[in-house]
Amino acid sequence: MTAIAQPISNAALVFGGSRGIGAAIARRLAREGHPVALTYVSRPDNAAEVVAAIQAGGGQAIAIQADSADAEAIAAAVEQAVAHFGPLQVAVVNAGIYDSSPLADFRTEVLDRMLAVNVRGVFLALQSAAAAMNEGGRLITIGSNTAVRAGVVGSSVYAMTKAAVATLVRELALDLAPRRITINNIQPGPIETDITTDFIDYLVQRNPMGRVGQPDEVAGLAAWLASREASYMTGSSLTIDGGWVI
Repeated sequence: MTAIAQPISNAALVFGGSRGIGAAIARRLAREGHPVALTYVSRPDNAAEVVAAIQAGGGQAIAIQADSADAEAIAAAVEQAVAHFGPLQVAVVNAGIYDSSPLADFRTEVLDRMLAVNVRGVFLALQSAAAAMNEGGRLITIGSNTAVRAGVVGSSVYAMTKAAVATLVRELALDLAPRRITINNIQPGPIETDITTDFIDYLVQRNPMGRVGQPDEVAGLAAWLASREASYMTGSSLTIDGGWVI
C-alpha cells in the first residue's frame, strides 16, 4: 500500500508582529496564504487588531504574548504556533527595541536590555524557530541600515546590535544550508513607524528620495524572501532605505 503524503505546513511566525513593520509583514504573509502566529510583549489590543484584520480578509492568525528577551517565552511561542498551525515554513524575527543617548549618558541597564532583545533574543528566536521548521523553510530577520552606515546621533548601541544580527545571519546560513533553510536579513532605513515619529522631518530631509519608507514596502521584500523564488538566496543582508546608504 502506498503511503499518502501529508501536506507540508505553510505556517508563519512573526516575532514582534503587533505593530509597525512586524504587523505589515504579518498581514502580507497572511495574504500570501500563510496561517500566521504573531507575538507581542505588552500591547494585546494592537495584536488583536492585526489578528482581526487578517481574519477579516479570510486568513488565519493567532496572537501570542512573549517577551523577546525571555528564552522560555520564545520557546513557548514557537511551541504554541506549531501546536496551532503545524511546523513552521516561515519565521520572521522583527522584535527589537531602540534607545538613543550620547555615549557619556548611555545607561548600562539600557545597554543590557538592548543586547538582550536585539541580539540574544534574535539568536534564541532563530534557534527555536529553526528547530521547528520544515526542510526548505525561510528565516528572516529585521535589522537596520545603521549596520552599514551612521544613523543619527546617539544610535551607536542600536547600530551595534543590528550589525551583530547581520553577522549572525551570514554565519547561520552555513549551519542551515544542509536542511535547505534560507536565512536572510532585511535592513530598513527610515520607515514611518512609532520609532521614527519624533524625528521624521529630519529623516525626510536627509533621504535622497525626499521621503521615508512605509512598513508595507518592507513587508513586500519579506514576502519575496519567504517565497519559492528566493530559494537560492541565503546569508544576505538587503538594505531598503531610499538610497540613504549612498
